[in-house]
Amino acid sequence: MRLFVSEGAPGSLPVLAAAGRAQGREELLISTVGPEECVVPFLTRPKVPVLQLDSGNYLFSTSAICRYFFLLSGWEQDDLTNQWLEWEATELQPALSAALYYLVVQGKKGEDVLGPVRRALTHIDHSLSRRSCPFLAGETESLADIVLWGALYPLLQDPAYLPEELGALHSWFQTLSSQEPCQRAAETVLKQQGVLALRPYLQKQPLPSSFEGRAVSNEPEEEELATLSEEEIAMAVTAWEKGLGSLPPLRPQQNPVLPVAGERNVLITSALPYVNNVPHLGNIIGCVLSADVFARYSRLRQWNTLYLCGTDEYGTATETKAMEEGLTPQEICDKYHAIHANIYRWFNISFDIFGRTTTPQQTKITQDIFQRLLTRGFVFQDTVEQLRCEHCARFLADRFVEGVCPFCGYEEARGDQCDKCGKLINAIELKKPQCKVCRSCPVVKSSQHLFLDLPKLEKRLEEWLGKTLPGSDWTPNARFIIRSWLRDGLKPRCITRDLKWGTPVPLEGFEDKVFYVWFDATIGYVSITANYTDQWERWWKNPEQVNLYQFMAKDNVPFHGLVFPCSALGAEDNYTLVSHLIATEYLNYEDGKFSKSRGVGVFGDMAQDTGIPADIWRFYLLYIRPEGQDSAFSWTDMLLKNNSELLNNLGNFINRAGMFVSKFFGGCVPEMVLTPDDRRLLAHVTLELQHYHQLLEKVRIREALRSILTISRHGNQYIQVNEPWKRIKGSEADRQRAGTVTGLAVNIAALLSIMLQPYMPTVSATIQAQLQLPAPACSILLTNFLCTLPAGHQIGTVSPLFQKLENDQIESLRQRFGGGQAKAPPKPAVVEAMATAGPQQIQVLTDEVTKQGNIVRELKAQKADKNQVAAEVAKLLDLKKQLALAEGKPLETPKGKKKK
Repeated sequence: MRLFVSEGAPGSLPVLAAAGRAQGREELLISTVGPEECVVPFLTRPKVPVLQLDSGNYLFSTSAICRYFFLLSGWEQDDLTNQWLEWEATELQPALSAALYYLVVQGKKGEDVLGPVRRALTHIDHSLSRRSCPFLAGETESLADIVLWGALYPLLQDPAYLPEELGALHSWFQTLSSQEPCQRAAETVLKQQGVLALRPYLQKQPLPSSFEGRAVSNEPEEEELATLSEEEIAMAVTAWEKGLGSLPPLRPQQNPVLPVAGERNVLITSALPYVNNVPHLGNIIGCVLSADVFARYSRLRQWNTLYLCGTDEYGTATETKAMEEGLTPQEICDKYHAIHANIYRWFNISFDIFGRTTTPQQTKITQDIFQRLLTRGFVFQDTVEQLRCEHCARFLADRFVEGVCPFCGYEEARGDQCDKCGKLINAIELKKPQCKVCRSCPVVKSSQHLFLDLPKLEKRLEEWLGKTLPGSDWTPNARFIIRSWLRDGLKPRCITRDLKWGTPVPLEGFEDKVFYVWFDATIGYVSITANYTDQWERWWKNPEQVNLYQFMAKDNVPFHGLVFPCSALGAEDNYTLVSHLIATEYLNYEDGKFSKSRGVGVFGDMAQDTGIPADIWRFYLLYIRPEGQDSAFSWTDMLLKNNSELLNNLGNFINRAGMFVSKFFGGCVPEMVLTPDDRRLLAHVTLELQHYHQLLEKVRIREALRSILTISRHGNQYIQVNEPWKRIKGSEADRQRAGTVTGLAVNIAALLSIMLQPYMPTVSATIQAQLQLPAPACSILLTNFLCTLPAGHQIGTVSPLFQKLENDQIESLRQRFGGGQAKAPPKPAVVEAMATAGPQQIQVLTDEVTKQGNIVRELKAQKADKNQVAAEVAKLLDLKKQLALAEGKPLETPKGKKKK
C-alpha cells in the first residue's frame, strides 16, 4: 500500500493518525507530494490524501482511508460512528471550512472565527457529557474520534479557539492530541507553523458562504444551482408539456382500507401515547406529526395506505391518575382519550383509525399471543422481589419508583432504566428508592410472576434483523439502540404485574395479575386494527405484502424493535413485523425540558389558545424535527422562521404569482412561450422535486421540507430577475415575456401547494382553492413537474397566506409558557376566535364540511363500527364549528336526544 499526503492539506492529518494505529498490520509506504501533483491517474485535478491499495485501486476520501486503516487494526463498525461521520461531513466541515478561511486567509480573529463553529463544538461537548464516555462512540477510541480530531486540530491547537466552558470537549481533544500517532501526524502536516501551514491550500478554496447566526443542526448551506445536461432539460420540458394528461387515475377510496395484491401496501403506526397525560410538542413531533407527514405523502403517491394510532390505557399510571382525580380508571381513560383525540384533530393528524387499548379485541389477541408463547416454551415462572409502597398499599410499577442509579449515580433514575447512562435497572437495585406518588420509601417483597424468555428468542431475532435491516430505512439511532441491547445479551423480562387495571393473565394461579404494559401495549396496534376491520389479519399476518412503518421517540425503540418482534416470532403466527423503524431524538423546550407540573413548555391543548394556526405549529416542529440529534423549541426561532421562510419566502412567492395573474391577465393564466432560461428552470424545479421524493421515501422529513423552500426561492429569484410588473407595460414582446414568467410562476405555486400538503394541509388546500387547481392534480404528486394550470385556466381570488409574528406577541407567549401557565386563571367560556376569513377560506371549509358529511353518511349506511362513526362525526362537528367561526356566526349548542 502507498499513502500520498501533502504538507498543509487538512485531510492528511486524520489519515496519518489512523495509519499510525494500523502500523505493522500491512506494509505501508508514506509519500509526501506537492499540492499540485496528480496522484490518481483518472482524476483531472490534484487530490490528496490518497491511498493506493495493492490491488491498484485508489481511496481518496479522508473518511474512507481512515476507515480502511481502522478495519485493518481489528475495529468493528457501529451505527453511532457512522452517525458522527455523516454529521462531520454535512454539518461540521462547512462550518469549519468557513472558520479556517476567515482565520488564515482573511486574518480575522476571535468571535469572527469562533462564531461559525461554536454550535458544532457545543454539540460535541454536550454529546460527550451526556454519554459520560471519554470518546464519541463509547469507552474506546473509534474512527469518529480520529476523523473529527483531524478536522478540528488546525483550529483547536490554538487554545484561544477551544472555549474553556466546554470541559468535555477540552478533555477529549487533549487526550487525542497527546497520543503519539496524532502528534506525528500534526508535525508532518503543519511543520511547526500551526494553522498558517494551511494557507496555500485554503487560498485555493472558494469564498465560504456567510455563517452568521447559523444553527449547525438546522440550517443547511444554500447550494448553487446544479449543472444540467441537455437531456435532463429536454426530459423536464417533455414532462411539463404533457400536463394533466399524464396523471394516472385516482385510487378508488376503500372503507375499510385493506391490502391489495400487487400494490404497495403501507401500514403506518404512531407510538401509542399514554392516556393519563396531555402530549407536549415533543410528543407530537416524535410520533404522530412525523407519521402524519409520511402518511399524507404515501397517499399522494397513490400507495395503499393505512395510518393508525390510539391511546395506551392500561397500567399503574392510569390507576394512579384515577386516584388523583377521584375517578375510576375507565373514566380517566374516557376523559383523556377525548383530550388526545381533540388535540390531534386540531393539529390535523390524518389517522384512518384513532383507537384505544381497553377493548375486548386487545384482551383476545394479547392472550392468544401469550398462549402461543407459553405452549412453545418461551414463557416461564419465577419469584420476583418487588418494591411495595406500604403507604399506597400497592406494588410499584417501574416508572413509579425513582432513585439513584447504581451505575452512574444519576439521582432521578427510573425503576426500569436510567435516562442518563441508558442502562437497564431492576427497581430493587436503585439506591435511596422513593415512591413517586407519596415520596415514602418502599419495601422489598416477593411475588410470583411470568417471564418472556428473550435469550431463547435471541437467535430468531438476530436472523430476522439480518434480513430486515439491510436496505431498510431504520434510523441510525434505532439500529444503535437495538445493537447495544443485543451486544449485552438479552435477559428474561417479566411480563406480568400485581395490578387490577390491565389485560388479564389467562393462567391458573395468576388470576390477580395483569400483563405488564410493555408486553401488551405494542399489541395495541393489532387490536386497534381489529376494531377497525374484522379483516385485520390481512394487515397484521401478511408480511409478504405489507410494509410496516413505525414512528416513535428513541425511548420506545426497544419495545418495537425487540420485544414485540420476539413475541411475534415466538408465537409463530406469521405476524407482520416492522420494516422501517423511524425514531427521533428528543425535542427540548428553550433551555430545558417540558414540565406540565412546573408550567414549562407548550402542551397540545395549549397550542390551540396561542392564536397561532395549527399549520404554523406543524411547519416549525417539522423544520426543527430532532433527526440525528436533540433539538430545541425556541420562540425567537419560531418567529424568525415564520417571518422569513413562510411570510417572506414561500408566502411572498405564491401570493405574487397569483396576484400577477389576477392583476395583469384578468385572473386567466396567460400563454407561455418558453425560452432556454425557462426550460432550465423547469429542469431545476424537477430536480428539486425528485430530491424531495428521494428524501421522503427515506423518511428524511426535515430535509424534504427544505426542498419546498428551495423551489420557492428559485421562484422568487425568477420573478425578480424577469420583472413581469415592468414588462407588462412594454412592447408586445415584453408583454408576452411577462405572460410566460407569470404562467410559469403560478404553475410552480401550484406544484408547491401539492408538495406542502403533507406538511401544511390547510395552507395547501387554501392555495389550491385560490388557484382553482383541478381536483386530480390536488391528490397525486408525480416525480416530474407538470403544467397543471394551462393557458386559459381561470384562477380564484388570491389573498395572503401568512401573518407576521410580532416580537411583543412572541415575548408574551414566552413568558406565559416559561413557568406561569400552571397558575393561569380559568379560561373564559369562549376560547376560539378566528380572524375574518375571506370568501376563499370559507369556500374551502364549506367543501370540507360537505366531504366529511358524505363520509359520515356512507359509514352510517354501511353500519360501520360505532367508535369509527363517532370519530368521523366529531371531525364533522369540528369542521362545522370552524366554518361558523369563519362566517362570524354564533356557535350552536349541540342538541342532545331527549330522554324518554
